[in-house]
Amino acid sequence: MEKDNNNLINFVSNSAKIGRNVKIWHFSYIGNNTDIGDNVSIGSLVHIDYNVKIGDNTRIEGSVYIPPLTTIGKNVFIGPCVTFTNDPYPMSPKMTGVIVEDGAIIGGRAVFKAGISVGKNSVVAMGAVVTKNVPPNVVVMGHPATIRYSRDEYDIKKKKWNS
Repeated sequence: MEKDNNNLINFVSNSAKIGRNVKIWHFSYIGNNTDIGDNVSIGSLVHIDYNVKIGDNTRIEGSVYIPPLTTIGKNVFIGPCVTFTNDPYPMSPKMTGVIVEDGAIIGGRAVFKAGISVGKNSVVAMGAVVTKNVPPNVVVMGHPATIRYSRDEYDIKKKKWNS
């Protein structure tokens, strides 16, 4: 157990490996044999179950659920209330995780079917329901999520928005 200055409690398993400069906000859970890289930020009310791997420089916003067997790469952003799943046929004794590759951006409230992967530098829009693998360098949105444009187009739109 970990207590902060405001007496708000997190649970971090003794078998979890936590990298340098990791920030864990209030009321979060980190399960057994989870491996979290350096410079990771984990928001409030996040549940990271056992056997999860999270790469360096990743930011996870509040109320995210990351089930066992999920792998998240480096430099990933995960928006609030994202839900990953690991059981394609509940309640099956056989589970499989979701893989999110380096540089991906996941918008708030996106939901992921067990066993899929999100390619390097892809963007999943807020509220998307991801039922199939997402290739690298694309933007997907909708129910079910479909490719709408390239990551390059996304970066241009973002630059225009920020200027």
